[in-house]
Amino acid sequence: MDSNSQQDFSFLRQLENLIRQRKEELPEGSYTTKLFRGGRDRILKKVGEEAAEVIIAAKNGDKAELIYESADLLYHLLVALVEQEVSLSDISRELQNRHSK
Repeated sequence: MDSNSQQDFSFLRQLENLIRQRKEELPEGSYTTKLFRGGRDRILKKVGEEAAEVIIAAKNGDKAELIYESADLLYHLLVALVEQEVSLSDISRELQNRHSK
């Protein structure tokens, strides 16, 4: 893994930690707080919407839009994972297990 990949993964961990903090503190005015207060259904609806937008961007061959929508999807997926108490480490372990088979 090169240093940029490590930095990218480090940023995702920082974002995961920030989302956890938002879940615990529920600060007013935070979009993440709004998602958590909306509950699991609201969070999962956003994951579904963003996944559909990623598909459309990819189908249209629009790289800039694909990057933008993928970022939205990753953020909302992280919110869903935190809501379910699943960590990036859990996901990483699963991927490693699959790769080693």
